[in-house]
Amino acid sequence: VTKSERFLVGTKYRPELLKGKYDAIVIGSGIGGLTTAALLSQAGKRVLVLERHYMAGGFTHAYKRKGYEWDVGVHYIGGVQNHRSTLRRLFDHISEGRLEWARITENAYDRITIAGESYDYVSGLEPFRQQMLEYFPNENRAIEQYLQLVFEVERSSRSFFMNKALPPLFSAMTHPFMSRRFQGLADRTTREVISKLSDDKRLLGVLTGQWGDYGLPPGQSSFAIHAMIVRHYLDGANYPVGGASSIARSIEPTITAQGGDILTSAEVEKVLVHKDRAVGVRLTDGVEIEATDVISGIGIFNTVEKLLETHDAERMGYCDKMKNVERSPSHICLYIGLRESAQSLGLRQTNLWIYPGYDHDANLRRYKNDPDADLPLTYISFPSSKDPDWERRYPGRSTIEVISFSPYEWFSKWKDTPWRKRGDEYLALKNRMSERMLNVLYSAVPQVEGKIDFYELSTALSTRHFTGYERGEIYGLSHTPSRFRQKWLRPRTPLKHLFLTGQDIVTNGVAGALFSGVLTASAILKHNVLKKN
Repeated sequence: VTKSERFLVGTKYRPELLKGKYDAIVIGSGIGGLTTAALLSQAGKRVLVLERHYMAGGFTHAYKRKGYEWDVGVHYIGGVQNHRSTLRRLFDHISEGRLEWARITENAYDRITIAGESYDYVSGLEPFRQQMLEYFPNENRAIEQYLQLVFEVERSSRSFFMNKALPPLFSAMTHPFMSRRFQGLADRTTREVISKLSDDKRLLGVLTGQWGDYGLPPGQSSFAIHAMIVRHYLDGANYPVGGASSIARSIEPTITAQGGDILTSAEVEKVLVHKDRAVGVRLTDGVEIEATDVISGIGIFNTVEKLLETHDAERMGYCDKMKNVERSPSHICLYIGLRESAQSLGLRQTNLWIYPGYDHDANLRRYKNDPDADLPLTYISFPSSKDPDWERRYPGRSTIEVISFSPYEWFSKWKDTPWRKRGDEYLALKNRMSERMLNVLYSAVPQVEGKIDFYELSTALSTRHFTGYERGEIYGLSHTPSRFRQKWLRPRTPLKHLFLTGQDIVTNGVAGALFSGVLTASAILKHNVLKKN
């Protein structure tokens, strides 16, 4: 087996690899789909995971180019350093102990720089509180109340999301009291909640300095998603040993041990429906595969608009309901390779968030109206510094990723051109954007100037090509207050034996997608799978 074959997760699809009827088919191999598949496999079911890309893992996959490797969506993960945490126990369970984590050992996991002033997010509730008080000595009461609300969201979110896995009638009866506390906070924007605690605009800008982790600035995002992300990292951040692709690679044997398969380059064209029930799928090559249950992990828009016949989608009532949700923003990412080790270049583990001003909403508005305005957000990550196994795999090399947001409309005129052959005008736009991002990088990390061996920029069209998300969105549905009011965003659908999983039914991020897999498996198996783990 070559090194490259070991790197890939899943097996390239050929019709002869199929094993007749499966207990379940999972469409899409993101973490939601893989978690669902693993939990069903551990319950004795034979599961087939179908992935359109040449490598499984969704936004947790990694890719190689020119002797370097980059993760495409995993930059840091909270909540797994404690072996007893729910998140860690779940990862240990579905990977059967194969997945290892490395703690980010720097004191600060995130450094927020706004208009030249830097603020550190440090590990641990008490250190975080003290650090914020150092920056804002007159805001003791506001910071205290803010942290209480963050924990209030965490406590109330459990019953809110578990309600989604209950049978429809029981869920409807219990929804009011299982969801009331959470809904009260989710219904308000992040800015609304924090502005009530303090009128210090700098404090608002600093406390929302991770807004890129959920894709919406404070004036648009639900306070619930803000609080869940802040809480997720509060005890510190971690990185998978061996890089992002280790996550899917560690889960794969759990599925194959029960006779299941993960097949890549296998695109589903339609879900097969017979008498109001899903009975299997048809692939783009015309091959039909039967299954007792069909689970879609490719997002609500893709599921309804691409996988279902119009009359089936209309019968489910989703076409109208989808008017109440919108797609999350798209991003650009500059993947950089350097022919020196992270250590010799002095690349730290701390993520950098760089903003032109404290008003994140205004920064974003200005940029959307004027592409030459300052980048509203620049996120810089150093994956090779976070992975203790990196130096063994790529001695004397290092990587950096620089990320920003960019409206899909700026690229949409090239949407029908083939990948990597989109023409000179598109390349010129990418080059201009790359230069701007490099300038931000050089001012933040001056020692890398002149040391870059390779870089390439991915855009919304790259995301669209590999994930199938129509507008290159990375976080599925936008995390607005309205999104959390949609009771229909749940594993069970009105079509019998068709289930949903993935970030759209819980939240974005690896943890959100992982818990969506728990909810979906619980709904299918008709018991809370968390109780057994």
